[in-house]
Amino acid sequence: MTAVPIAPAARSLLDHAVHARFAFIVLVVLLALPPLAQALDGGFYIGLASRILIFALAATSLNLILGFGGMVSFGHAAFMGVGGYAVGILMQHGFASAWLAWPLAFALGGACACAIGAICLRTRGVYFIMITLAFAQMLYYLIVSLRDYGGEDGLSLPARPRLAGLDLANDTVFYYVVLVVCAAGFVAVWRLLNARFGQVLQALRENETRMAAIGFPVYRHKLIAFALAGALAGLAGALAASHSGIVSPASMHWSQSGALMVMVIVGGVGHLYGGLLGAVVLMLLEELAQGYTIHWQFGVGAVLLLVVLAAPRGLTGVFARRRA
Repeated sequence: MTAVPIAPAARSLLDHAVHARFAFIVLVVLLALPPLAQALDGGFYIGLASRILIFALAATSLNLILGFGGMVSFGHAAFMGVGGYAVGILMQHGFASAWLAWPLAFALGGACACAIGAICLRTRGVYFIMITLAFAQMLYYLIVSLRDYGGEDGLSLPARPRLAGLDLANDTVFYYVVLVVCAAGFVAVWRLLNARFGQVLQALRENETRMAAIGFPVYRHKLIAFALAGALAGLAGALAASHSGIVSPASMHWSQSGALMVMVIVGGVGHLYGGLLGAVVLMLLEELAQGYTIHWQFGVGAVLLLVVLAAPRGLTGVFARRRA
């Protein structure tokens, strides 16, 4: 029996339907998680789920430029650190409103990404990778030098930020706030990728020279995408700092950028839900392995190696291939 080809318009509608169905299922599961965890006396998993969602948002912001824009940034965690320190420094000076801290973290992350990207995007290939790493390490050592804000030891938050009368000290309330913010971030990325800007960005990934030849402003599109990714990472950093109650230079180290890249690779580079799936797999693996051995990195590395060998396009790519 010969396969019947699907027209591009019909394929696009099918992809949207699959994405909508998957998003609905995931949302229902996430909404039901806190009551289920409390019924099973597993309140710890609510905090773990909050942390996974936060890093899923950060990984998705990296996937925006790595998977859809072809920009391999090895310093993305620096923008998370900028967002985290924005919250920590504000709270140290008495500004505890999340309405102020979180949007400021978003703006500062985007501003730093715009300034750094304006220089980095003038390079390509391995030079781009190395210069993003260099800028991230510069920010790391800058924060280490700020003794008034904890230096190498980091900065402790006196409490979680306040948000419109909500008790964010309650893990369940904080979880639902994180869920709303992260869901809004995912929807924003999805709308962006399906807009004209997102289509141009993906075309630049495929053939930058051709896009420049037909008149598209390559540098401007890539810089805007880089700034938006940094802004989302800054917001994720603000949520991470609010969740853990501490922000440290370690959150800006190159190893943290590597962890975000691993999440994207495992989940699926260039797939909308790649960052989410990668964050779930990596962080659950770490949590399980730490309970059995102090050498948990070896076990996690072995499992990730198997995933990469068995699924070169990531776990999301496996599902997409089976659906095709």
